[in-house]
Amino acid sequence: MTRRPLPPGARDTRAVLWPAHHGAARAGSPPPRAAVVGGGIAGLTAAVALAERGIAVNLYERGPHLGGRLAGWDTTLADGTTVTMNRGFHAFFRQYYNLRALLRRIDPALGFLTALPDYPLRSRTGGTDRFAGLPRTPPWNALLFALRSPTFRLTDLARIDARRARPLFDVRVPDVYHALDTASAAEFLAAVNFPPKARHLAFEVFSRSFFSAPEALSAAELALMFHIYFLGSSEGLLFDVVNEPFPQALWNPLADRLAALSVRVHTATAVRAVAPRPDGGFDLDLDDGAEAFDAVVLATDLAGLRTLVERSPLLDDHELRACAAAVRQAPPFLVSRHWIDRPARPDRAGFLGTSGYGPLDNVSVVERWEGQAARWTARTGGSVLELHAYAVDPSADRTAVQDQALAQSRLLYPETATARVVDSRHAWHSDCPLFAVGSHAQRPRTRTRYPRLVLAGDAVRCPLPTALMERAATTGFAAANSLLRAWGLRGHDLWSVPPHGRNPLLRAFASGSHHP
Repeated sequence: MTRRPLPPGARDTRAVLWPAHHGAARAGSPPPRAAVVGGGIAGLTAAVALAERGIAVNLYERGPHLGGRLAGWDTTLADGTTVTMNRGFHAFFRQYYNLRALLRRIDPALGFLTALPDYPLRSRTGGTDRFAGLPRTPPWNALLFALRSPTFRLTDLARIDARRARPLFDVRVPDVYHALDTASAAEFLAAVNFPPKARHLAFEVFSRSFFSAPEALSAAELALMFHIYFLGSSEGLLFDVVNEPFPQALWNPLADRLAALSVRVHTATAVRAVAPRPDGGFDLDLDDGAEAFDAVVLATDLAGLRTLVERSPLLDDHELRACAAAVRQAPPFLVSRHWIDRPARPDRAGFLGTSGYGPLDNVSVVERWEGQAARWTARTGGSVLELHAYAVDPSADRTAVQDQALAQSRLLYPETATARVVDSRHAWHSDCPLFAVGSHAQRPRTRTRYPRLVLAGDAVRCPLPTALMERAATTGFAAANSLLRAWGLRGHDLWSVPPHGRNPLLRAFASGSHHP
């Protein structure tokens, strides 16, 4: 019997391979020239994927650092310590196969990732749910999570409208958008009669990880999330984190990899406009002049894409223009780091999701998983706390939100209430896509009407069941594959969780959802 192939390091025997198209292994000489606009996960993925097939790649990042929403930068604390600040904690789930494929380019063993032993969720009402010790196989993982949860009660579960909940049990892309994109996550959960306390804890925490309140998030994205992390994958509900700051662990080594592939990386360089050429290529208007390329990958954030399209009057693509104008950005979010002079209690989790604590959405005790923070705490006897507040009202007083988040963290961890804050750093951003009700049809596609102009990023429509960082990496590979196919070059394999419900009985049950 032939053993089914798996992604490197994967445990789910039902992970799905999406084979690359065939073609030549490398481009001839002289190779095609491609520009990648944007140095986040999507752009870095596309640049690596193209360069590995011999394409001459120039990567342009308007900011001073690579990494996009995972970038980091140095700052000096009041005690004289130089540390790396970034845009906050990110979870590297084991079902992020394509992101991990990119990161294996710098370390096949992924030695820069550390597994967190648990991922507790704390409610203001007193309940705490945990993911440690759950089985990995659906649906037993979700069932045991519910049965052992102090937030769920059997009487509450019995009241769930199973008929209305059917779409959760056989999620398919893009069918899930056709079925559920017209309702919000909050509306869907209310219609299902999901227990209110459990709704706030189990789903609001995840919804807000999409930088959105449940009232604004599409029910289709909620269902897709439920599939990716609960019922669609047996990789487990826990995740890994990067054990050093993002630049040191990821982006500096990946920049070295790009240099070895002869990729020319231009940071602090904006692309102001793109103009199609008669030969099918493009002229790029840059800060320091213009340059011609055979192909372009646009892997910018939403604001960057909108601005670039507006400033490129010669781009004759109505759909691209409409999508760039229509896709909305999520509300602002806050990342605060506080270096304090006494330790958090030893049993505090490395990461804690919260519900009901004002603007505070989660707390990280950073030294539990980041080496740089651990070295600071070992030297000083203190702790490094990171606080997140998502989907903040744009009109809110930002200083007040920062103060409220810190005050709520002290209620959660009272031992830190009297600690002296050695220093603090606050990062506010508003550049994440909002996966709003009815927004799926408005998102841009990877391909445009120009065969050699492609898009990548977590706001781009993806035919595979992916989300967040994995969607960015997947569309980066997909954009590169589209260009490689046009040049007769071999593409890159992609992987995903199963593209439909994995349990035959649940699929059969869900099939009745269209015939209420």
